[in-house]
Amino acid sequence: MRIQHIDLNKELKNLRPVAACIGYFDGMHIGHQALVKKTVELAEQYGCESALITFDPDPWVTIKGEQDVHHITTMPQRINLAMQSGIRNIYILNFTKEMSRLSPHEFVERVLVPCRIQALVCGFDFHYGFKGQGSGETLKEEGLFDVFIVDAVSDSGEKISSTRISALIEAGEVDEAQRLMGHPFEIEGKVIHGRHIGESLGFPTANIEVDPEYIHPKTGVYACRALIRGKPYMAMVNLGHNPTLNYTPLLSLEAHILDYEGDLYGQRLIIQFVKYIRPETNFKNKNNLIMQLELDRQNVRKVFNALG
Repeated sequence: MRIQHIDLNKELKNLRPVAACIGYFDGMHIGHQALVKKTVELAEQYGCESALITFDPDPWVTIKGEQDVHHITTMPQRINLAMQSGIRNIYILNFTKEMSRLSPHEFVERVLVPCRIQALVCGFDFHYGFKGQGSGETLKEEGLFDVFIVDAVSDSGEKISSTRISALIEAGEVDEAQRLMGHPFEIEGKVIHGRHIGESLGFPTANIEVDPEYIHPKTGVYACRALIRGKPYMAMVNLGHNPTLNYTPLLSLEAHILDYEGDLYGQRLIIQFVKYIRPETNFKNKNNLIMQLELDRQNVRKVFNALG
């Protein structure tokens, strides 16, 4: 697998012919996977390699100047999911102001043609070029490579989209979000030192540094799966501000990992959100908190037992 950064004013060398799909692919949900599947099929049909073309930074950052933009997945996560789906090349467009101001024709000539595209797959709502004036139909009109437009993938009569999935995660409906993505929403981060409050309560936790790029799920307690060096463990996760004993204004993610003993400091963990358990609560005293944590741990086990 190769990752190629595409700069508007930098000559591309040694690129192989590809069948490619293009988009931002946040969440790499079932709708995106339809594009990827078509791309992999076309690569085999055309006798070339598969590629995914994406943008960095998020086009809204470049076009609208927005800085505090949150995503379901980070770029490394999107790359990993694309690889798992059979994509062999990742082309990351350095999406500058200059690139955003290209006309649709200029975008094709200066960005896409140098990528040696034999076939291009895009969604029905894909737009490109200055003010989004280009579409799948204008790509076809250029006649420089074959273009395949994939229709919307719907669920319950509504299009599956990153916006829809983001709203579910923000509402705590992570199990429904997983159904529409085909994989769990997950946060990856390094285990850092905390104040060891959980350990003093009999519930030692791994405090995980959260990348500010991630969308913020609803605060509260979740049943999660913690991947430690690739091995899954049940985990009881509190996402919030720890109002009872250790209030923090910043979003805190603490994972009590069931049936695990060992030092995790400095390691990177992947926390996969499985089901929302309850909202975060400010308890009157420490004993009430401990009683609730015992109940939460039982509920986490029930969630996983139900999953089989």
